[in-house]
Amino acid sequence: MKRTTTTISQADIERQMAYCQEIAAISQTKPEQPLAFVDTYGCQQNEADSEKIRGYLRAMGYGFTQDEEQAQIIVINTCAIREHAEQRVLGNLGALVHVKRRHPEQIICLCGCMAQESHIAEKVKQSFRHVDLVFGPHVLWKFPEFIHTLLTSRGRIFQIPDEAGSIAEGIPVVRQDSVKAWVSIMYGCNNFCSYCIVPYVRGRERSREPQDILKEVETLVSQGYKDITLLGQNVNSYGKDLETPMDFSDLLEKINAIQGDFLIRFMTSHPKDATPKLFETMAHCEKVAPVLHLPFQAGNDRILKEMNRKHTRAEYLEKVQQLKALIPDIVMTSDVIVGFPGETTEEFEDTLKVLEEVRFDALFTFIYSPRVGTPAASMPDPMSREEKLANFNRLLALQDTISEEKHATYIGKTIRCLVDGESGDMRYPLAARTPGNRLVRVSGPQELIGQFVFVTITDANKWSLCGELAE
Repeated sequence: MKRTTTTISQADIERQMAYCQEIAAISQTKPEQPLAFVDTYGCQQNEADSEKIRGYLRAMGYGFTQDEEQAQIIVINTCAIREHAEQRVLGNLGALVHVKRRHPEQIICLCGCMAQESHIAEKVKQSFRHVDLVFGPHVLWKFPEFIHTLLTSRGRIFQIPDEAGSIAEGIPVVRQDSVKAWVSIMYGCNNFCSYCIVPYVRGRERSREPQDILKEVETLVSQGYKDITLLGQNVNSYGKDLETPMDFSDLLEKINAIQGDFLIRFMTSHPKDATPKLFETMAHCEKVAPVLHLPFQAGNDRILKEMNRKHTRAEYLEKVQQLKALIPDIVMTSDVIVGFPGETTEEFEDTLKVLEEVRFDALFTFIYSPRVGTPAASMPDPMSREEKLANFNRLLALQDTISEEKHATYIGKTIRCLVDGESGDMRYPLAARTPGNRLVRVSGPQELIGQFVFVTITDANKWSLCGELAE
């Protein structure tokens, strides 16, 4: 792997925009505006990448559709975190062979983390011959060039360079939301948790320059965005690679100083890099939302060591205590893997004890899924699938109880919430979020979408809250 980050020059981006203009000229010769379908799987970083792909497509003259039959270009932006996600993508990709037969000029693209896995790329090359373009995250910035080549000379393109990654500024963006926005502040990961494929497909940690991030946030605020989430595989490592180092807490301070009424969220944080300085910054920055997603993954120290997590159970719990002392109403969420290779049921009990002590507001829980190329994939794994599922169900039951109990404490309180969309519930047609990112279903007119309102919570369950507009 090339170990150094590549900074994509402005001239390189301008060349990609020139390709966009040439494609747009081709688009204008069509009797109707050509359409594209961008289908996104996985994390918020993938969503942010898809917004750039849509930005390029709009510059190429394309409109957007959710109908595969209508699309002249289909882009599937993939996730490689778990086997189930990969199988789902491959199933949907295989079904597109019938669509392609009906529309032979259609261009089908596979990108994202799955595409960066060499064994997946080879499988697509050999068994999914209707796929025209496969490219990894490192070369997303060259998407217009790839499409231009396919439109003018056809053939197939596979671009999955084995490199540390790149930073590209100036790519156009089409956001899917007018209230909430994703802002990537860094890319890649240096942690190499033994179960995780991300460092292999996303490359090394590389931070955007703070002035570029601040400019993007300032623009979003001026456009009326109210909820801005800073993204990175490990945001707490932000700035370590910059020529003039800046840590994540300092970046939060600068964003907090931007004029406007908006919330700042961020994810994901690694416990080993979550510092008292970060917690203090969260406590005194009024725009930083009182919520922290801090994955602990397992509650047993032997398993944490096998996972290469670089923190112990005691260290994690100490950080939680520090955080709660500074922000008593902090909303905490986390990730947990059940059934890591070699984990015993006795060791799993330690995970349940962490839940009981911390009392997370919500969890993202997964049964371990082996990823080709990671150290954990070759570890002995004697526990049966049935035993893992039984432990998983115990975890869910405990967390459901905790979530329901914590949500019940909101009833009767009046909270300032951001109305961010429709709920799909006729009784409570609006969806809103508390500062701690708890979902609130609210009765009220659609005109409130995009506004902060005070909501009195009237009911709750383990998933969400319900409320009425406060008078």
